[in-house]
Amino acid sequence: MTTTPFTTPRDLLRYAVTRFNAASLFFGHGSVEAFDEAAYLILHTLKLPLDRLEPFLDARLLPEEIAAVLAVIDRRTKERVPAAYITNEAWLGTYNFYVDERTIVPRSFIAELIPQYFAPWVSEPENVSNVLELCTGSGCLAIMLADAFPDAHVDAVDISADALEVAAKNVATYQLQDRLTLIQSDLYANVPAKKYDLIITNPPYVNSASMSKLPMEYRAEPELALDGGKDGMDLVRRIVAGAAERLTDDGILIVEIGNERDFAEAAFGEMGLTWLTTSNGDDMVFLLTADQLKL
Repeated sequence: MTTTPFTTPRDLLRYAVTRFNAASLFFGHGSVEAFDEAAYLILHTLKLPLDRLEPFLDARLLPEEIAAVLAVIDRRTKERVPAAYITNEAWLGTYNFYVDERTIVPRSFIAELIPQYFAPWVSEPENVSNVLELCTGSGCLAIMLADAFPDAHVDAVDISADALEVAAKNVATYQLQDRLTLIQSDLYANVPAKKYDLIITNPPYVNSASMSKLPMEYRAEPELALDGGKDGMDLVRRIVAGAAERLTDDGILIVEIGNERDFAEAAFGEMGLTWLTTSNGDDMVFLLTADQLKL
């Protein structure tokens, strides 16, 4: 039988951190450093609670458990895929979602705003009856929106049939099939002819220059979910242009654009963008009212 120098999670954790740092891996899909990602991958592989590392650090592992962890460390280091594609799970806030290579790994600053119902812009959350989410990917934001606005129906749109298969799996997990409709559509093309109180979107917005410099972990994700064209605003322009006729009179459009504020201001600044505060500052998410969009 093949032996290894590893006997405990502590041994494997040290080894994983060294491997990850030596390989200069990029951490942008839930973890911010090698230690956090190594701990997550080890705990997940061993089927241990993700928030309780300490009690298990010095537990003696079975040979097959050690082999399973080493295989995960090896794949993360050599293939440089996001950890979420290895574990088939991603967390957004307190929500857990299934994910694989068919969709982008869930991450969004809009997710931080949903629990507060986009206050003060939505003054009466109970009156929100229809929500449209464009570029839904794994369905994560649509599910969070349906949970936050229990009296609303959510239509979630994506052009990718593959992504919608992943979203359907998550919708079923959260048992929201009756309140959340998945629609394959190029933005508004196949969307029902009705008015929405909210249109929410985290679309592809990476500009061409940035696309060419993305780390391998991001390149493992579907390019369709990232590439926003020369200035990152290709889809955003179409979303903004079509929002007015889809919103109720007091409806709002909320768009996440990552690090592209300068390009967003250049494209839409004359409309009077409102920048919403997130954990990463005031330049990640903008808001436009139906009245502004009609001008």
